[in-house]
Amino acid sequence: MQEAQQQMLDTIAAEARYTADYTGRSRFSPAVMQALGEVDRAAFVSPAYRDRAYDNGPLPIGDGQTISQPYIVALMTELLDLTPDSVVLEIGTGSGYQAAVLAQLARQVYSLERFCGLAETARERFTRLGYTNIEVRCANGYNGWREKAPFDGIIVTAAAPDIPPALVAQLKPGGRLVIPVGPPYGYQVLMVVTRDAAGKIEQRKVLGVAFVPLIDDGIDNGDEAGRSKQ
Repeated sequence: MQEAQQQMLDTIAAEARYTADYTGRSRFSPAVMQALGEVDRAAFVSPAYRDRAYDNGPLPIGDGQTISQPYIVALMTELLDLTPDSVVLEIGTGSGYQAAVLAQLARQVYSLERFCGLAETARERFTRLGYTNIEVRCANGYNGWREKAPFDGIIVTAAAPDIPPALVAQLKPGGRLVIPVGPPYGYQVLMVVTRDAAGKIEQRKVLGVAFVPLIDDGIDNGDEAGRSKQ
C-alpha cells in the first residue's frame, strides 16, 4: 500500500473518532478499513486529479458529479452492516469507487447511474480491474431495481429531497437504506432507514453532509432497461 493511501486510512480513522458522538461509531470495522485499503482510489480518479486521489475530500468526475470523500464512503459502508452474503443496491455509480468498496464486502452489488456515460465508463473500469460481482445499469435511481430486489442494503450517493418509497419497499426484512436527505446544495442529513422482520420502518439521522442532488426524471426503469447496456 502506498504511504499516501495509508495516510488516507489514518485520516478516516481520526474522522471516525471525531464524529463518534453523531454516528455512534468511534471506529470502523476491520473489514471496512481493509476494503478501503484494498481498493486503490487513484484508479477511480481522472488523470487531472490523480495527485489528489488520497485527499480526504470529493473530486470532480464529470457531468457535474463527484467521487465522494473517503471518510463518507467509509461511514456509509459501515452503516450498512454488510455480511459476505449481502446483496446491495447502489444509487449513483459515479466513478465506481463506492461500488468497488462494497464489492469487497458483499456477495453482489447492483448499481444504477443516471448519466449513461458515467455508467459505461464505470462498467469498463470494473472489467479492467477484475470485478465480477458488480452489475451496472443506466437508469432512474428513484425507482430502484425491482427485478433484483429485495436487497440487504441500499446506499444512495446523491441527496434526495425525501426518501424514495420505492427504495424502502425494496429492502429485505432486516435491511438498511443509507441515504442523504435534503434540498439541492442546502442542508442535508445522512439517514439510516431500517426495516425490521415485521416490516416496521424506522429512521435515524446521523450527521450533516453535502451531496450532489439525486435526479428523478420520471423515467421508469422497466423502459430504460431495454436501452441500457448490461
